[in-house]
Amino acid sequence: MNNKTKGFIYGAIAAASYGMNPLFTLPLYGAGMSVDTVLFYRYLLAAIVLGILMKVQRQSFALQKKDILPLVIMGLLFSFSSLLLFMSYNYMDAGIASTILFVYPVMVAIIMGAFFKEKISAITIFSILLALSGIALLYQGDGNKPLSTIGVILVLLSSLSYAIYIVGVNRSSLKNLPTTKLTFYAILFGLSIYIIRLHFCTELQMIPTGWLWADVIALAILPTAISLVCTALAIHYIGSTPTAILGALEPVTALFFGVLLFHEQLTPRLMAGVLMIITAVTLIILGKTLIKKMGMLLQINKK
Repeated sequence: MNNKTKGFIYGAIAAASYGMNPLFTLPLYGAGMSVDTVLFYRYLLAAIVLGILMKVQRQSFALQKKDILPLVIMGLLFSFSSLLLFMSYNYMDAGIASTILFVYPVMVAIIMGAFFKEKISAITIFSILLALSGIALLYQGDGNKPLSTIGVILVLLSSLSYAIYIVGVNRSSLKNLPTTKLTFYAILFGLSIYIIRLHFCTELQMIPTGWLWADVIALAILPTAISLVCTALAIHYIGSTPTAILGALEPVTALFFGVLLFHEQLTPRLMAGVLMIITAVTLIILGKTLIKKMGMLLQINKK
């Protein structure tokens, strides 16, 4: 398996696992737990899991001075992205918020083009537009009900924070840091936000039941530890923009669990949305190869 294939697989796993956020978060909200409490447990348990993984892998916890500031910034960026997204759930349906969140591939492409002079190919632009169109079809909401302005602003700021995080991991000294160590310290520094917001844990709520503990543990492992590790690996192998576009698989994950667990109806419109997203992702994975083959065929035909 070559590095590019590994990158696409890691990107798909990262997207699918991150799409499970609402699945484990909403039951905790339903039990009356605050945003900061949920995120505190999420980050704390994820840091413990990653710390254990580092010990198993016999990785050093030592950091070079040049990596500390970038790690603090990346940790705060990802943490703010989580906080803003989870806050938006209080103003709109989680499905709507998760749909709007996926403007971040566009933000990543713009940042890479504007600040790092990365060429944005026609097939990349088409894939982004196709993925966004597919995501729009997945949006299930009451068309007569206006969206919350505060909620939309929170999600857009969450998208921007996540986009900068993706670019930052790729374009800083952290690119060469071991993936597990990068993720561990990003989460550890990100945890500081919730410690402060909870007034040094004096306002931390206890988790009342075993089932809710299962939700918290799943939230820490799947959409946090696994997603962040796989995102960093994908960025390392294929770069920021393709990794961001693969994120379009996240609402497909949400739709899958909605149909499987909550018996939501799979309509032709939703099936069309999924097909458009899968097509967009396929183009990103195979686009350059297809263009080369088509070019070779045209040259052969000319001869």
